[in-house]
Amino acid sequence: MKIITKALVCVVVCAAASAARGQVVYSGKMQEPRLSVGALGSVFQPDYNGTGVPAEATNRLYGYGTYVDWNIRHWVQIEGEARWLRFNAKENIREDNYLVGPRVPLPRYWKLQPYAKALFGYGRMNFQYNYAYGRFANVALGGGVDIPLNKRFTLRAVNFEYQMWPNWINGTLKPYGGDIGISYRIF
Repeated sequence: MKIITKALVCVVVCAAASAARGQVVYSGKMQEPRLSVGALGSVFQPDYNGTGVPAEATNRLYGYGTYVDWNIRHWVQIEGEARWLRFNAKENIREDNYLVGPRVPLPRYWKLQPYAKALFGYGRMNFQYNYAYGRFANVALGGGVDIPLNKRFTLRAVNFEYQMWPNWINGTLKPYGGDIGISYRIF
């Protein structure tokens, strides 16, 4: 009877120790910090048509940009982006964005990695016929989907942003648009 009791206690202790697994994540499963840089192609509705007040423009602005994603931990991610919207400018009205802020990954679906983000910074606007330009506070809310192609390259299949320039001259400017791009993982 004593041997059975000792064996049973030993099995229970071993099973409990195996199930507990300590309080840390296995070193093989911890996500190491990652840094990726990428390039973007953009199309935006500038929300300004040259009349001095925010109004939907008859043209879309096209441009290019760059972005940096720094994934410190799974839920701690930072994104920075710069965008220059210079093409298809009506009367030489152009917009540039320089933004940084938190990025939150959403649950994966197949290989798709959706995310949401809230970026802050400033926008620079060139007014019609180069008469003036200005820098304005910029808040951008958005999201998109990344698709890893391999260990180093990730396709930014879609990225949408809705921006608010609250201290714009005659109201709040609300440009919106989207990007596609590709990034390279540095480490």
